Amino acid sequence: MIWFVEDDGSIRDIALYALDAAGFETRGFEDGLSCWEELKKGKPNLIVLDIMLPGMDGLELLKKIKESIEYNSIPVILATAKGQEYDRIHGLDLGADDYIVKPFSIMEMVSRVKAVLRRSQPQQASKLLKADGLVVNLDEYTVSIDGKRIQLTYKEFELLRVFLSHPGMVYTREQLFSQVWNLDYMGDSRTLDSHIRTLRQKLENYGKMIETVRNVGYRWEVGYDK
Repeated sequence: MIWFVEDDGSIRDIALYALDAAGFETRGFEDGLSCWEELKKGKPNLIVLDIMLPGMDGLELLKKIKESIEYNSIPVILATAKGQEYDRIHGLDLGADDYIVKPFSIMEMVSRVKAVLRRSQPQQASKLLKADGLVVNLDEYTVSIDGKRIQLTYKEFELLRVFLSHPGMVYTREQLFSQVWNLDYMGDSRTLDSHIRTLRQKLENYGKMIETVRNVGYRWEVGYDK
């Protein structure tokens, strides 16, 4: 189920028609508040969210979704107008999974929806990544510390997966943006740093094993004394 939140009825109808034609179940909303209220009844697989909405705007709704334990795993694609670079970067900082610039082609919109859905699906191969008592189950998409389950957002999980797949390897900021966000480097955006900070906090003592390599990026330190 794909939800499309857009106050312009003509854009919303065309987008929903294209998504329906691509084989998706869809639902449209004309404002952020009605979308938020409907989330309490059921969750979609993905939300395409316009920033400029009446009442509760797109960034406010995105913030509420990503701060909610119940809803923060829902992928969100922001629709931004040309010239809204600050809003675009702010949206990524808040946890948006991708963005599309208006006016956009319908085929591009459908393609981005499919791409984000592929990236947000759990890994199919049955595999465990371990670091002492820290266990990442790629099949079940879970993380536990000494047998206790911890909750990570999708981006936090993907960062941890990348680090534990190649312990000791230094990843540049560009590489992490490419592998986790599937985006080109966002320059001075603090999106990556913010996600690293919250990931470290959630990993408790294991968070110290994420080492900052100055002027380069980050790596998972092998043999770090936690």
